[in-house]
Amino acid sequence: MTLDKDLQSIQAARELLKQAKQAQAQFAQFSQEKVDSIVAHIAAEAARHAEALAKLAHEETGFGRWQDKVLKNTFASTKVHEHIKSIKTVGVISEDPVNQVMEVGVPLGVITALVPSTNPTSTIFYKTLIALKAGNAIIFSPHPNAKVCSQKAIELVKRAATEAGAPAGIVDGVSLLTMEATQELMRSKDVSLILATGGEGMVRAAYASGTPTISGGPGNGPAFIERTADIKQAVSDIITSKTFDNGVICASEQSIIAERCIYEQVHQELLAQGAYFMNEQESQQLAEILLRPNGMINPAIVGKCALSLAGIAGFSVPASTKVLISRQDSVSHQNPYAREKLCPVLGLYIEEDWRSACDRVVELLTNEGLGHTLVIHTQNPEIVRQFALEKPVFRMLVNTPAALGGIGATTNLIPALTLGCGALGGGSSSDNVGPMNLLNVRKVGYGVRNIEDLRQPESPNAPAVQSASASPATPAPAVAASAPVSIFEDTRFTGGQASVAAPAAMTTAKTAADDRFGCGIPSPAGHGTHGDTCHDISEESVERIIKQVMGRMAP
Repeated sequence: MTLDKDLQSIQAARELLKQAKQAQAQFAQFSQEKVDSIVAHIAAEAARHAEALAKLAHEETGFGRWQDKVLKNTFASTKVHEHIKSIKTVGVISEDPVNQVMEVGVPLGVITALVPSTNPTSTIFYKTLIALKAGNAIIFSPHPNAKVCSQKAIELVKRAATEAGAPAGIVDGVSLLTMEATQELMRSKDVSLILATGGEGMVRAAYASGTPTISGGPGNGPAFIERTADIKQAVSDIITSKTFDNGVICASEQSIIAERCIYEQVHQELLAQGAYFMNEQESQQLAEILLRPNGMINPAIVGKCALSLAGIAGFSVPASTKVLISRQDSVSHQNPYAREKLCPVLGLYIEEDWRSACDRVVELLTNEGLGHTLVIHTQNPEIVRQFALEKPVFRMLVNTPAALGGIGATTNLIPALTLGCGALGGGSSSDNVGPMNLLNVRKVGYGVRNIEDLRQPESPNAPAVQSASASPATPAPAVAASAPVSIFEDTRFTGGQASVAAPAAMTTAKTAADDRFGCGIPSPAGHGTHGDTCHDISEESVERIIKQVMGRMAP
């Protein structure tokens, strides 16, 4: 009997999980030096094959530019490794002898990694490095539209890992791609974490699986050109970013916001640097192909150049065109120019001043892309501070191409290809995800204080407590004598008059009847009076009371 494809894929996924779990248990015993040497070898091998895999990814998916994918593969191997190679992740990772605390790195276990079709090979390099650096095993579920290049990348990192001494199974991937296999990986109790990078639907499915998930959500980053900006450089940064790999990086700009007082300069600079301003008819034609009927991005336009997009939409543009721009004055979920577009197309908004630009930025991010990224071009540090304090994003970039700044290529942010959007974006992390996100940390703390140190010292100005032996010539405050001892006598709850005598009698009766705490226990000879037992607490009396209570509880 031959199993159906979905059943075969489920069984294959289970086998991968079994091998990964065994491999990770062995890998977790490796020293920091051994782990680092394995990670270094994988990074070197990945960088060595950066161009071949970039060309293969472009050929298979049709997205972006292979030249830019070479840079991404190099970034995901060499740049990421440069950043993580000195991070301690094994054993004791930090000690503070002054405060007497210590931290120990604890790997998560087996990670399931979802891979997008827009950045397939670079994502596999990056996730392998950060997962193994943190002592984990990782199993990839590639996108079906990037199956061949993804398998090549997985085979490369697998081979490099075992060459360097890692146990077989520490990194692997699903070869029989089905939805059922991916679900098996996401729902398995042997998987500790899902590291999801991809479309909104896939990320939502990862969270719905019930397995802890770290994800990168959709972007919709606005680029604000403020009146003090170096306009020529700002426009150059935006076009560089939006044309890099034809706009498939989610951190790239999706719209431009310019103040009215500088708009004419911005307009002329955009024209000079290869932007094409679509008329109303052309904007409408392009809008009709940017989204699918269900409101999701149309895969047919992802990663296409400006010339191809115009051709698909049915109009022509000059051969020198780099980006397509549509003037806009409204924001809505039905307006594709106000949403994420993974291609070189930008919406453009003109605002009166920086405050109205602020409002437009928030409106765009609320429409889509909360928690992701925005970029501002300005020479005014106060504007930067105001934006940083108020805007609903976790990456705010200044005077840089957003696609490259967001991932840490042209900024000093952590180099990463999974950009968390935090709780604002429905995610669990707002970080540029690195190995420390894939590691649990055991805290060790020595005792440095006792309970007496925690008690509040008595203030020298505090009034003295009235003691039982105080002079009878000193009258007690009137309020103390008349205050109710129970809410049942409190006139605020009973609605009647407060009684002084009744509470006293009730208290006496309750005290006489309740000997749980020793007041009703006869005092042995030589240990004082009944009243003395209640008020004179000694080690001997406490021990005696405990014995008596335990004696009563015995069957």
